[in-house]
Amino acid sequence: MNVKRIFGTILTILGIVGLIYAAVGFVQGTGEAKALIVYAILGIIFFFAGIGLVRNTQDVAKA
Repeated sequence: MNVKRIFGTILTILGIVGLIYAAVGFVQGTGEAKALIVYAILGIIFFFAGIGLVRNTQDVAKA
């Protein structure tokens, strides 16, 4: 497995966690709105960056 693909997977998981954290905080009404917006934006950035890395990284077999 390629290092870029592993890093993309980690970024995607962090993005999902950030989005879930922001959604749970929003639904429960805990935390400041500014902090929840920051978590959501960072989650979106991490998620799409990770998906882009996984999608655009070619898997080249070494002989």
